[in-house]
Amino acid sequence: MRILMAFSAPEWTAPTVPADARDWMPQNTESFLDGLLEILEKIIPKIYPALTEAAVVCASLLSIVLLVALVANLHGPSAKSADLAGTVAIGLILFRATGSMVALGVETLTKISDYGKLLLPVMAAAMASSGGVNGSTALYLGTAFFNSVLSAVSTALLIPMVYVFLTLAVSNSALGENMLKQMQDFVKWLMTWTLKVILYIFTGYMGITGVISGSADAAALKAAKITISGMVPVVGGILSDASEAVLVGADLVRNAAGVYGLLAVVALWIGPFLRIGVQYLMLKITAGICGIFGTRGITGLIGDFTAAMGFLLALTAAMCLIFMISTVCFMKGVG
Repeated sequence: MRILMAFSAPEWTAPTVPADARDWMPQNTESFLDGLLEILEKIIPKIYPALTEAAVVCASLLSIVLLVALVANLHGPSAKSADLAGTVAIGLILFRATGSMVALGVETLTKISDYGKLLLPVMAAAMASSGGVNGSTALYLGTAFFNSVLSAVSTALLIPMVYVFLTLAVSNSALGENMLKQMQDFVKWLMTWTLKVILYIFTGYMGITGVISGSADAAALKAAKITISGMVPVVGGILSDASEAVLVGADLVRNAAGVYGLLAVVALWIGPFLRIGVQYLMLKITAGICGIFGTRGITGLIGDFTAAMGFLLALTAAMCLIFMISTVCFMKGVG
């Protein structure tokens, strides 16, 4: 009976991707892996402007740190004013760079969330028409709930806490006595564990529904887990544990609406993720270089801004993976 229902089910069409991500959509939307490679081929050459922008910021930071280090060597203890001026200058530069990346991250979260609200009802209806009424209901309600929670928590709590963390970092560096270090560490801990708890509960819920299961090629699965764990700071380990769902669904299930939906989510996410990732990587390299000759306070400040950029990467990746995993689960139910 289920087989007959599946054959008689109507063709479900995923909603069209928003205009600003349409250029990244591949010609081949029948195979997820082929489509993903096509998206990467299109977007990687476009990273150059982001790389140039990040290089300018990092060159400015290196110049300031070098200047402060020279003044400190020439004047010794009396160079505290130079250290303070360097902290203020670096804070202004990095607040501007981080602010633009935070705005980009928030915009990306909103676009993925809005697209998911259009995609998931289509996938739920397709799964229900194939006989999976109870499963589609559980998946839809769970994904919609976690989407709402992550969006609300990000806007009302996590993004403001990023600015609180950075303000404390600048203030602590300016004071030079680590007076605010414990408060700063607490804010960082609260941010990361809030995001981790949401993802732990989400992956646990999807596991309980019984649809994040299956088998994929062991080598491919191991490679995907290592890649995700290494690319995404803060929550890479959590997301990599759920990568089997994406691999299994993308490899075994042939559902036109689902594959298009997956590629649309990637198209919305991949550009901002790479832009933020370039900033994160360049700041991390800059912090390492500054650690050789820079003062402890200023080097630590650059490291704190790097950590904030890494958290922003984790936040955007979390929203993307929530919808990708959910879509794959629907695809398995339909397939």
